[in-house]
Amino acid sequence: MLSLDKIYHASYVLKGVARKTDVLHAPKINPEANVYLKTENLQNTGSFKLRGAYYKISQLSQEEKKKGVIACSAGNHAQGVAFAATQNGIPSIICLPDGAPISKVEATKGYGARVELVKGVYDDAYNRALELRDQCGYTFIHPFDDEDVIAGQGTIGLELLEQLPNLDAVVVPVGGGGLISGIAFAIKSLNPNVKVYGVQAEGAASMVQSLKEEQIIQLESVNTIADGIQVKEPGTHTFDLCQKYVDDIVTVSDDEVAGAILSLIENQKLITEGAGAVSVAAVMFNKVPVKGKNVACILSGGNIDVTILSKVIERGLLKSGRSDTLVIQLEDKPGQLQGVSATIAQYGANVNSVYYEKASEGSNITDCVLRINLETRNFEHIKAVREGLTKAGFKLL
Repeated sequence: MLSLDKIYHASYVLKGVARKTDVLHAPKINPEANVYLKTENLQNTGSFKLRGAYYKISQLSQEEKKKGVIACSAGNHAQGVAFAATQNGIPSIICLPDGAPISKVEATKGYGARVELVKGVYDDAYNRALELRDQCGYTFIHPFDDEDVIAGQGTIGLELLEQLPNLDAVVVPVGGGGLISGIAFAIKSLNPNVKVYGVQAEGAASMVQSLKEEQIIQLESVNTIADGIQVKEPGTHTFDLCQKYVDDIVTVSDDEVAGAILSLIENQKLITEGAGAVSVAAVMFNKVPVKGKNVACILSGGNIDVTILSKVIERGLLKSGRSDTLVIQLEDKPGQLQGVSATIAQYGANVNSVYYEKASEGSNITDCVLRINLETRNFEHIKAVREGLTKAGFKLL
């Protein structure tokens, strides 16, 4: 049974294994709140998942350790289990969705695990892992619905209360619910006045729907850039704990997540994956009531796939008004492009690229279309540039 004693024991076991991650002040996240970041993205293996995986494996019997362990994961739990198993001299097998980022797959192998890729999403990998468990007698290390795993994640709550004695609220990413369950149990047991808010991606809001309907709901499909919390169905233990100890769970869009990732890169010099940034997105875009409060955002992981990082940054620029695309219909004659460029320069925007297209059907035969990608300061700046071009006589489509 989950208890405060078990979480304290997990904290003792994890000394020398899991880092006591720093808490950083981040006033630019939301100027109306006193925001801090709990940097689990800088944890060993790049994620909080090490805590729960290591503590769970440490509690296995010698017979269980001898047979080995198996797990399923979108990536971070896989690395935590692989690292913990190897540290304890235990063989490990990890089932991952075949769409998991290559970087996470290779990192899992690098920590000493044998990897099996399974077609589909997390839940398909989960079913395959259970099948292998039953066939071979491995011990299954659940990524979230296990009281030892939850206790390991709960050590973050103990650290937060020590690092931020005046904490008013904590905002936590939610996939299956293991992280928020452990943190909420620890914090509410020690200081019930602290608010605990969860955040899910709009495209994978299984815990939100389950709490709303007061029963565990399995989503038909999930889709989000926050692959670490892309879970169709919460766990039994985590659902119960969230009902009892979590004050509210909200959702954020992928565009908001991208904006949060960009803000963390620019203002804090921190890299987070999508799942790790949802807590910041919720505070940035006022999804949780933290005005005037001391609030901690959990950056749950930093293992972003570098091949999609540029795409995420591009989305973040659009979401924050830092980028815009103009479509301008022009008469195709000398001097037109110069006029457009001069007007854009007058308003202080920077042109990144220009694309020329011939006139489409229905327009004048002598017309052309320019697509111009701009670097801008904010949405007010975009509005000023567009209004300036219109006043100069150019037709924006």
